[in-house]
Amino acid sequence: MSDPSTPSPVSTYRVQVTGAFDLHSVAELTDYLADLGADWVYLSPLLEAEPGSDHGYDVISHDRVDPARGGDEGLVEAAGAAHAKGLGVLIDIVPNHMGVATPARNAWWWDVLTHGRSSRYADAFDIDWDFGGGKLRIPVLGSADALTDLRIRGDRVVYFDNEYPIAPGTADDGADARTVHARQHYELIDWRRADFDLNYRRFFAVNTLAGIRVEVPEVFDASHRTILGWVRDGLADGLRIDHPDGLADPKGYLDALAEATGGRYVLVEKILEGDEALQDDWATAGTTGYDALGDFDRVLIDPAGEGPLTVLAARLDGPIDWKALIHTTKREVADGILHSEVLRLVRTAGLADVDQERLADAFAELLTCFPVYRSYLPHGVEALDAAVADAKRRRPDLADELEAASRLLRDPSTAVALRFQQTSGMVMAKGVEDSAFYRFTRLASLTEVGGDPDVFAESPERFHERQAARQAAWPAAMTTLTTHDTKRGEDVRARIDVLSEAPKEWADALATLERINGFGDPAFADLLWQSTVGAWPIERDRLQAYAEKASKEAGVSTSWTDPDEEFGKRLAAAVDAVYDDETVAELIERIATRLNPAGWSNGLSMKLLQLAAPGVPDVYQGSELWEQSLVDPDNRRPVDFAKRRELLAQIDAGALPDIDETGAAKLLVVAKTLRLRRDRPELFTDYVPLTATGHAADHLVAFDRGGAIALATRLPVGLAERGGWGDTTLDVGSAPVLDVLTGRDYPGGVLRVADVLEHYPVALLIEVGGLQ
Repeated sequence: MSDPSTPSPVSTYRVQVTGAFDLHSVAELTDYLADLGADWVYLSPLLEAEPGSDHGYDVISHDRVDPARGGDEGLVEAAGAAHAKGLGVLIDIVPNHMGVATPARNAWWWDVLTHGRSSRYADAFDIDWDFGGGKLRIPVLGSADALTDLRIRGDRVVYFDNEYPIAPGTADDGADARTVHARQHYELIDWRRADFDLNYRRFFAVNTLAGIRVEVPEVFDASHRTILGWVRDGLADGLRIDHPDGLADPKGYLDALAEATGGRYVLVEKILEGDEALQDDWATAGTTGYDALGDFDRVLIDPAGEGPLTVLAARLDGPIDWKALIHTTKREVADGILHSEVLRLVRTAGLADVDQERLADAFAELLTCFPVYRSYLPHGVEALDAAVADAKRRRPDLADELEAASRLLRDPSTAVALRFQQTSGMVMAKGVEDSAFYRFTRLASLTEVGGDPDVFAESPERFHERQAARQAAWPAAMTTLTTHDTKRGEDVRARIDVLSEAPKEWADALATLERINGFGDPAFADLLWQSTVGAWPIERDRLQAYAEKASKEAGVSTSWTDPDEEFGKRLAAAVDAVYDDETVAELIERIATRLNPAGWSNGLSMKLLQLAAPGVPDVYQGSELWEQSLVDPDNRRPVDFAKRRELLAQIDAGALPDIDETGAAKLLVVAKTLRLRRDRPELFTDYVPLTATGHAADHLVAFDRGGAIALATRLPVGLAERGGWGDTTLDVGSAPVLDVLTGRDYPGGVLRVADVLEHYPVALLIEVGGLQ
């Protein structure tokens, strides 16, 4: 854990810094963020990235802030403006990999391509030189015989738009391009060979993101010199670490970072599975909050919907056994796009007396059966033991090979144990988040990063247990509802959650859609139309892009590597029908309109729970209004901050907005709660669950944070069917209280919930006079 004396944010506001919204724009935004109540501004990666990158995770140089994002002077301006408004600055950094899509733009990669093993940067990248015969394999050719398309242009080998260096002394005799290529320290290969013949570690299966070795002190120093300068110069108050699970030694890295930064506030983008706990010996304040996201969703889901929606998924031929599904998808990944990593494990193991093909099968099965993203030996050996036991049960024919592999993997000093730990998270991410999540469709809001779709709903009691545990163990960890990586924005999920209260209505609507607008994949249609009504209204081009990406990630009717053009045409026509066919359009509109009131209620409840609960709540850019984005790049669209400024000014002038499509009511909840947390932090230092009494008590989630009491409605459809709150009451203590959201006073004691939640489905209560 991090030093508790380290300054930490009360809340954050995430901004995607791009060429179109650069650091100068961030500087101009800081007054709005301060007015909103945010405590720190949280910036996406800033180091120089591939030209045109809209995310910044493809860093090409560690030497400077990306000029396209405002450059070094832009960071000085943005940090200065933030600090002048009382805001801290949290910056996202990327220690695991670099962008190599355009080799000439990455000086480290270019030097390795030029000089091979003798390059000063050869140790910076994770390359298996021996396997490549002393060459670095680059999977870029369109076919095996595409070497005929190589050309020499000046001092470069050129393949269409791709340029590569020529090593000194290798093109002096006027040789043709193929001959010159054969003399280089790299080998251009068919892109399909990346699956099984690659010899450098990547970020997951992205060929243009090459893993770097920050465990090497010189590489750490070179890749963090500018970042540490930001900290030293007072530009950065904290850091967010992207993908620590890809590193050889996450704990060692965090220790080195803490020493270099003087123990500044650090968060890690770590995905925890179920009740898995974050390592308490890591120098971090906690995770970036995906583990919290699922709690806020599931406490708003009706457990009674699980049975009917499971039956519906089965009827559509969709998978209903989550564990069986992810075993299938993870194994597909281990045998497919990440098989190069499996084969590298075999080579690293050095078990020459074991059949290498069978050993590869064993490693692939162990990766498939691994129950969490990774271990950190000796921590997490129980996960390895569970994987070995599961693999032996499934594959008794591999018992000897599994035993031989597991002996090495249990020893943290072996190179193969280290590499296996770096690899297991890749297989989990690609097999689950980027595949199974698009096939398991019974309730689409459950298939979210960090979530277990097998857990359908969470009781208020379980919710309270998890929040109390967060308060006790990780009070400065981040919580989130929407990020640049979530599959659906928070208010898309809030509306989809309503389907758990209306499963028959959804089944009937889906049957009609299949009859009048089917495209040959009923299970995927369930996912697509849930996402459509959740994001409605949504522009045609956005929905078309989502449908294409989601269907190819699912990999059932089509895929990225083997696209089915006829299916793609049918799918595109079905999406077009949502806009062009009057019957389809009317049905989608009717369902979305039916979901709106309960979806808006869920959206407000979800937001208040997140903002008021333990942890450091992050507000993703623009999500102070309804956040109805789908998967990236949809969730990185420009934000209309002028509109948000205008609505916030109206609220500050005394307006009490209605709950409608504008989202102004959500903005009120966000601003009032963030401001209270910032201005009265002593009201948020504890966690005590509160229990209502009365006939609708189970529709309320309430807790006392140590002076601030949050009330949120759950299952609003069922609440309406019961006739409302009726005799439901809540004891808020003897002192008179004020609802910060509405400005209304209450006498204290036992309050009628119907009175407190008369205007909004949420309330935030403090003692009268607490704002003075």
